[in-house]
Amino acid sequence: MSLPSSMRAMVLSAAAKSLSLEYLPLPRPAAQQLLLRVRACGVCRTDLHIVDGDLKEPVLPLIPGHEIVGEVVQVGAAVQNFHIGQRVGVPWLGYTCGSCRFCRRGQENLCDQPGFTGYTLPGGFAEFTVADQRYSFLLPDGYDDLAAAPLLCAGLIGYRSYSKIDPYCEHLGIYGFGAAAHIIAQIAVHEGKKIYAFTRPGDTASQQFARRLGAVWAGDSDQPPPQPLDAAIIFAPVGSLLPAALRAVDKGGLVVCGGIHMSDIPSFPYHILWNERRVVSVANLTRQDGEELLRKAVAAGVKTEPIPYPLEKANEALNDLRGGRIQGAAVLTMTG
Repeated sequence: MSLPSSMRAMVLSAAAKSLSLEYLPLPRPAAQQLLLRVRACGVCRTDLHIVDGDLKEPVLPLIPGHEIVGEVVQVGAAVQNFHIGQRVGVPWLGYTCGSCRFCRRGQENLCDQPGFTGYTLPGGFAEFTVADQRYSFLLPDGYDDLAAAPLLCAGLIGYRSYSKIDPYCEHLGIYGFGAAAHIIAQIAVHEGKKIYAFTRPGDTASQQFARRLGAVWAGDSDQPPPQPLDAAIIFAPVGSLLPAALRAVDKGGLVVCGGIHMSDIPSFPYHILWNERRVVSVANLTRQDGEELLRKAVAAGVKTEPIPYPLEKANEALNDLRGGRIQGAAVLTMTG
């Protein structure tokens, strides 16, 4: 296959600046890497936190994007698990050392020397990228490129959050009904759980969206649910939602903080934590999370709701995400 010598990419040069369209040399894969022609890349709230400067340690200049759907066009000398022409997905966690105490005990998501796609490693807001073969997933045939992209972060972090929920959970609250919520709600409904969706006060469009995906109740995040919850997942990066969720969960209930960034959590009275209520955060993902999520998405018939933007409109996609104007998931396409 003949490859070009350069590619278009949307590049972040400094925090709180718009991305710029640049022409860059085509990357070369190292021994364990794949060179991918990017076919689609989701736009995640984490990308927004990186661009806005909420996450402080990006490797600049940076190509963001960590929900990558790509076609293998070249393989490194040591690659054995993939071949040219395969379609793969690349998630947020793009590298681990394999030797630190967390990696050794099966907690690679907490690796001491990780690499994060679109943060410390080059991402997918570009026509080509490279990815470690160990952190690339073959994608199921049932999803086209646009539909598959949101599974690779929104789906994965949603699934890791959901996997913390005890099996007995019947009534599950979800705070922030965006890209992650719209995927995991479908899996939860398929597994027999009742979903209670909490949105920004007055966001009736998102509430209707949640009901369409099977929520038994949808309302404002500053209101209590009609039923005590067994567990709640907070996807919105709003610290004040944690006390609200604690008040909503029943005795023994669990609150999962599912985001990589959250505003400061206000103080709250001990009695809303008492009775063995628990709070837990999730960090990154593991390869097992990816394999399980892809299987469950197929089994549940999950339908993602991608909203396409051409690559050069990445700033517009970020602005729409920032303004709460996206129901489903924004996805960049590489046409043009």
